[in-house]
Amino acid sequence: MAAKTETEILIPAAPCLMAERKAWLIHLSAERRMAEKTLDAYERDLRQFCVHMTHYLGYPPRVGDFANLKPLQLRGYLAKRRDAGNGARTLARDLAGIRSFVHYLEKQGKASSAGLKAMRAPKQPVTLPKPVTAQEAMQLTKHTEQMHATPWIAARDAALMTLLYGCGLRISEALGLTLEDFALRNNSKPCARADSLRILGKGGKTRLVPVLPVVCEALDHYLKLCPYTLHSDDVLFRGARGGPVQTAIIQKSMRLMRGALGLPDTATPHAMRHSFATHLLGNGGDLRTIQELLGHASLSTTQKYTAVDTEALLKTWSAAHPRA
Repeated sequence: MAAKTETEILIPAAPCLMAERKAWLIHLSAERRMAEKTLDAYERDLRQFCVHMTHYLGYPPRVGDFANLKPLQLRGYLAKRRDAGNGARTLARDLAGIRSFVHYLEKQGKASSAGLKAMRAPKQPVTLPKPVTAQEAMQLTKHTEQMHATPWIAARDAALMTLLYGCGLRISEALGLTLEDFALRNNSKPCARADSLRILGKGGKTRLVPVLPVVCEALDHYLKLCPYTLHSDDVLFRGARGGPVQTAIIQKSMRLMRGALGLPDTATPHAMRHSFATHLLGNGGDLRTIQELLGHASLSTTQKYTAVDTEALLKTWSAAHPRA
């Protein structure tokens, strides 16, 4: 389990609450299969609220103090967090772990979530995904040699960008792929002909993603130039010294690429995933299918791309229509 235990960090809470906290974290990790970063965030949410409750009550909170939390207590906590400079998105994030813990206690018959249900989440600013254009995406998959004196590293970055754009993967998902996932052999004739990839995404959810021939060709080219011999269970993308390449290295390469190509700061590795979805939607892709390809738990998350596509359409109309 990724979240720190009570022995690793000082938490102001009574032993009965600490026991429930431990059981809750085990439940999130083992039964809910929550992602490591989300688990850490939920643990932090509860810990910060316990600190607030200790000051509010004058003693470390017990399970009974969570049994019927009042909106006044929660608003006071959010007000303090807002005064500390936190925005609406962070405040909503702060409530997530508290909600989860109280719901867990409620299922055990030890709390009521009525107070939380009466709380209205802070209004979130509307933010839209920022994809690159199809032309910019193609540039990022073909012009990495301008940024790297080492041919195999240039081929690696080109293959990675092609994979992100062609399959709509998160950068962490792409960097976790192995030779076996593609049925590849290192330093051999072209053989990357997997029809689909089985991707383990957020929350331990698995999805199937089709693999385009152009992605296979880019991977074949990279592996022919890669100086390291890899085994079937080895991570596919390697760093300069032979170990698995780190996300920060790819982000740095992307900064160099967008600088050389004159692309905006929004051209990030994750923007390739946004571009995958937006360009599919713009060319008649079905929203529900795109949701499945991206691995979104909720269709509302995928629906953001409809606004992006509409915005692009209006820009085209404004630039081209004689009455615009």
